[in-house]
Amino acid sequence: MDHEGDIPVLIVGAGPAGLTAAVTLARYGVRCMLVERRPDLSSLPRATSVSTRTMELLRSWGLEEEVLAGGVDADWQVWDCETLSRAAEGQARTGGFPSPAQSAMVSPAAPACVPQDWLEPVLLSHLRALGTAQVEFGAEIVDAASGPDGVRAVLRRVAKGERRVVRARYLIAADGAHSGVRKALGIRMSGPSDLEDAITALFSAPLTQLLGDRLHGIYNITHPDAPGLFLPAGRGDRWLYGHLLDRERDRIADFTEDVLTRRIRIGAGVWDLRPRIERIGGFTFAAQVAESYRRDSAFLVGDAAHRVTPRGGTGMNTAIHDGHDLGWKLSWVLRGWADAGLLDSYEAERRPVAEHNAEWSADPNASARPIEDTLAVDIGGRIPHVWLASGGGRVSTLDLLGPGLTLFAGPRWAAATSVSARAPVTVRRLDAISARAMGVSADGALVARPDGRPAEVLTAGAPALRRVA
Repeated sequence: MDHEGDIPVLIVGAGPAGLTAAVTLARYGVRCMLVERRPDLSSLPRATSVSTRTMELLRSWGLEEEVLAGGVDADWQVWDCETLSRAAEGQARTGGFPSPAQSAMVSPAAPACVPQDWLEPVLLSHLRALGTAQVEFGAEIVDAASGPDGVRAVLRRVAKGERRVVRARYLIAADGAHSGVRKALGIRMSGPSDLEDAITALFSAPLTQLLGDRLHGIYNITHPDAPGLFLPAGRGDRWLYGHLLDRERDRIADFTEDVLTRRIRIGAGVWDLRPRIERIGGFTFAAQVAESYRRDSAFLVGDAAHRVTPRGGTGMNTAIHDGHDLGWKLSWVLRGWADAGLLDSYEAERRPVAEHNAEWSADPNASARPIEDTLAVDIGGRIPHVWLASGGGRVSTLDLLGPGLTLFAGPRWAAATSVSARAPVTVRRLDAISARAMGVSADGALVARPDGRPAEVLTAGAPALRRVA
């Protein structure tokens, strides 16, 4: 078995969490190796809901327009109607995500309806363009051992069966709900794994013409012969149809292409509709969280760390936020900007979000919770969004966050800007109104981390910024 030299970070799994972690590391100039057992990215839409905070991250990387190009202009309210052909008679109810108008009050971005199989290639292309990461498809980790000084993993080429040992300073397990790395590390999951069963069909059919001027991210069909959900899954009238199974009378095997074609026709209200079904799949709802997010130098992110049901649309977004959080913290440590103790904050900050989202998603009425509650969890305590004048246009305070610390200074802030933090500090001057909107006094300042969370509030005459870990 061949051996490979030390890699700063080994990432297992090229889903949203793994790709986000790799992009974050690469943008800091940190070398990483990303391995994925599949021969290519998934061609399935899987998740379609991209949250406000996720769009903020994509915007910060200059990817907002490219991501939106693969989505549909949909309102994330749930639209209840008997059939799609009678959508005009339906009514809206909250779907857990804010409307564009609600988002505009708190963010420069808004939730989007973009399928995962469009988002992932955008992230992979961006990663490759950065030129820092080594990406290997058709390779899997079959064993991993983690210690305080690093990780030893056995990598196998799926097609040829060849094996080699890879040594890394840190490992990120982003290999999904049935994570082999998590099992190799001996980390168990807690929580229900068998809540409900569902069947989904991915298909194409001319349904948009039935729906008027604006699409909704979810259509709840109430017809008694075909209750279920229709979700737009990208451009070109691509759709998902989903139905919760009755365990006393339904079996996944009963939902053949003919059966689902009939249900899609009934739900659409078009009896001669000819949907082109690409895939039928069954899955079981779970709401679980790993008992630990870390084993020495190895970390869990995304579905390897937590499983949620589709309710509320938090699964992919929570995974992306995990990847970004761990990515910047590992980068700071590896670049010498922070002590290794910073990594302890990963689980401390991300676990409460996963526990909240897992519990929330297990609630059949999860999507009915108030928008202000769901938005607060999504945004995660980052600094306020305030529009600032910039070169004849305007820029959000979130657009001004740097890779290190960002010091937002009130108009009368007079402290020295050569501060003691090892991470680079970018100083942004605020006018009186903007400072007030951010909660910064005229002679004070606010220091923000790269994820936008406040690190410290400085008062007039403060001699230096304390080291942030």
